[in-house]
Amino acid sequence: MEELKNEALAQIAQATTTAALKEVEVHWLGKKGLITERLKTLGTLAPEERKNAGRDLNILKNEIQTAIAERTVTVAASEIQQQAASLFIDTSMPGIRARSGHLHPLTMVTEQVVDVFERMGFFTLDYPEAESEFFNFDGLNIPSDHPARDTQDTFYLTDGNLLRTHTSPGQVRAMREFAPPFKAIFPGRVFRCEATDACHEHTFNQVEGIMIDRSVSVANLISSMMTLLSGVFGRQVVVRLRPGFFPFVEPGFELDIQCMVCGGSGCPVCKRSGWVELMPCGLIHPNVIRAGGLDPAEWEGWAFGLGLSRLVMMRYEIDDIRWLMSGDLRFVRQF
Repeated sequence: MEELKNEALAQIAQATTTAALKEVEVHWLGKKGLITERLKTLGTLAPEERKNAGRDLNILKNEIQTAIAERTVTVAASEIQQQAASLFIDTSMPGIRARSGHLHPLTMVTEQVVDVFERMGFFTLDYPEAESEFFNFDGLNIPSDHPARDTQDTFYLTDGNLLRTHTSPGQVRAMREFAPPFKAIFPGRVFRCEATDACHEHTFNQVEGIMIDRSVSVANLISSMMTLLSGVFGRQVVVRLRPGFFPFVEPGFELDIQCMVCGGSGCPVCKRSGWVELMPCGLIHPNVIRAGGLDPAEWEGWAFGLGLSRLVMMRYEIDDIRWLMSGDLRFVRQF
């Protein structure tokens, strides 16, 4: 035992690095180390010899462990001193400036839209992305046999709900939440199960807006929309208003903007027409006002649904909507 102890202590004293100490520890105390192997042979000894040998081996094991722990402190301190001596840090040199982040173009335009509407007295509200069929369809006067309710257009969830296909559910929710008169917008993501191309994406952004009062007009709606577009683009833009059918408004309109990518000459973004569908709008259908818990004989309203993703494309002349969700930093860093 004394010979084993002297040999172990000598190896520990000779170790000058933590890695060397680890090797010594494994050699003596590891699963296949000398002490471990000796302990495994105790069963072959007579009872009295086994007792004495076991006691002596455990004493030796503890002494080796203590010696390794003490030597580790000394070796670690020495290594730190050597590392400090070999490295020179010039504290007068300027540090490495962290690269600051910036906002996504979609976020920037959304904030512009919110700012314009809040200055016109609109609330900005947030509603769930996972919706019930009532708020996404029934409450918006969309019948059960409407094509938009097909799984080809809608992502249905296993709990019976769905991923909202537009931000229009906010119309019914807001009317149930706030006492009229009021006006509000609700920006957010929407989801549709459709093929993607330069101007269509399965996940994109919209902003819905409504105004509820005792007397509203299409003229006020158009004025608000022109104020919005002027605020975003910083100038008057060319638009056109044409009839459109949407179950939740009557009468309904399509407000188109002249394509800012091609200047109206025709490109994949505008489907070679020179115009981009930007904003379905109109006076809120009486059935929707009833679904919101209000009396259509007393209250009227107008609503619009603005394609934020397409507005971003027009604002920055982006020729493919898929760039917005690509996660490609080369694209984002341009803004």
